[in-house]
Amino acid sequence: AHHVNVDLARDCKVERYLDLRLAEAGDRCPRCGAPLELTRGIEVGHIFKLGTKYSHAMHCVYLDEGGREQEMVMGCYGIGVSRVLAAAIEQNHDGNGIVFPPAIAPFACEILVLDPADEAVCAKAEELEKALASLGFESLVDDRTERPGVKFKDADLLGLPMQFICGGKGLAKGVVETKNRLTGEKGTLPADQLLEGARAFAEAVQASWDARRK
Repeated sequence: AHHVNVDLARDCKVERYLDLRLAEAGDRCPRCGAPLELTRGIEVGHIFKLGTKYSHAMHCVYLDEGGREQEMVMGCYGIGVSRVLAAAIEQNHDGNGIVFPPAIAPFACEILVLDPADEAVCAKAEELEKALASLGFESLVDDRTERPGVKFKDADLLGLPMQFICGGKGLAKGVVETKNRLTGEKGTLPADQLLEGARAFAEAVQASWDARRK
C-alpha cells in the first residue's frame, strides 16, 4: 500500500533519525571497537519466540507457585537434519571426499574385501564384522567384484571414520590392514586378535578426532 500527502512532522512522531547502512568487513564493532569479519554460514537450527500471542488466543495457561493462572510463553524450535549433514561435510572433507565425524557417520567402519572369491578372506571379513558389532560398531562391507584401487577410492570418497582391508596378501602375513580416514594413517592388526586390535584402533581414531577439536 502507498500513502500520499504524508507530512512527516505533522503525521508522524519521529524520536530520532539514524544513518543506517549494511556493515562491511573492516567496520568497527559498535560494542568493542574490533574490526568486523564477514563469514558465510548454514542455518542448521532456529528458534522463534512466539510469546503469549497464541497461548492467549487458545487460553493455554498454567498455575504458578501462587496458584494463579499464567499464560504460557510459546516458542518454535527446529533442527534441519539435512542441513546439519551439509554443514558437517562442508567442515570435514579433503581432496578425496568426505571425512565423516564418528558422531554422525552413517556407519562407523568400512570393511573392504579385496578378494571376494576367496572363502578365507570372506570368512575373516565376516569375523571382523562380528567383532566390530560386539564393540557397538556397525560396518559397511564392500564385497563387490571391483579392483582394489576402485574400492580404496570409493572408501575415501564415502569417508567413514575407520577402514579395514581384508585381502589375501595381508592374511598370508597374519594381519588385517587399517586406515584412519581423518589422518590417513595406515596400520595393521593381528588377524587372530581382531577384537582387541579393532578396539585399540577405534580408540586411536577417536583420539585423533578429540585432538582435532582442541
